[in-house]
Amino acid sequence: MDKKRPVTPRSSKQYHRNQGLETMELPLFPLNVVLFPGMVLPLHIFEHRYREMIARCIDEKRPFGVVLVEKGQEIGEAATPHMIGTVARIVRVERLDDGRMNITTVGTERFRVKQFHHTHSYLTGTVEHYPVLNASTKLAEDLAHKIRPRILEYVELLAKSSNSELDLERLPEDPLTLAFLVGIALQVDNEHKQKLLALPGIPEMLAREQYILSREILLLRHMINTQAEVEEMTGGPTGYVFPNKFIGINHNKGGAMHAARRLYCGDSSKIVDMVSLILVGPFDNQQNICYYLAY
Repeated sequence: MDKKRPVTPRSSKQYHRNQGLETMELPLFPLNVVLFPGMVLPLHIFEHRYREMIARCIDEKRPFGVVLVEKGQEIGEAATPHMIGTVARIVRVERLDDGRMNITTVGTERFRVKQFHHTHSYLTGTVEHYPVLNASTKLAEDLAHKIRPRILEYVELLAKSSNSELDLERLPEDPLTLAFLVGIALQVDNEHKQKLLALPGIPEMLAREQYILSREILLLRHMINTQAEVEEMTGGPTGYVFPNKFIGINHNKGGAMHAARRLYCGDSSKIVDMVSLILVGPFDNQQNICYYLAY
């Protein structure tokens, strides 16, 4: 058995033309995560079907597709995924002695599934490129200008709410990269992120992100202002939080209120680690290609 060794394969796209559309056969990995273009996604590969899939991708120097699970589970029986996902390019592989692998991938471009196939132990699909529209329009530039201070405020409030140091030193200049960056950074549930990923153009994406940021900032401010009161009401070995005046403000399933519940239950480390990875790491390490697209 091989010792642990890093591998840095290059991806290749095997496209064919079909009725004027650029399509390809792509191995698909249903996960409980939304991969955006430019986002770094580390994965631990242990199921045999995915060992087979990733081994094929490495050998053939080809990418695979990440799709959010819509119904079912990541592990075990086949899950039903969403139809829009992102191509993942493998940039690093660590092989373990027992056959498992740790891989690092980067999202490159969006795709839409035309048809699923069940001819292998893992899911595959015929997919078509899902282009990003209107990224260079004046509307996109205007919306990008408006959202920049909001994302900076959002990061500052996340840092304050978790008693951590988060510093977003610079933001992308172009609206396309900025839109994907905000999508990555937002601490909302996967269904909200999937809706962002599926929007056809950058103006629509930035407008929706502006709305979500405004809501999340309001909730984070309220959470911070009531934190002392909530901590006084917290008791018991599990850190149970009694209902108080801020519970129920956020009627969706994710976002700041979900983060607040975890924070007040004494488990802020997950929030800090997640945000640090997303917002600090890429800008502190020149070799981390987290936010910059690989088109």
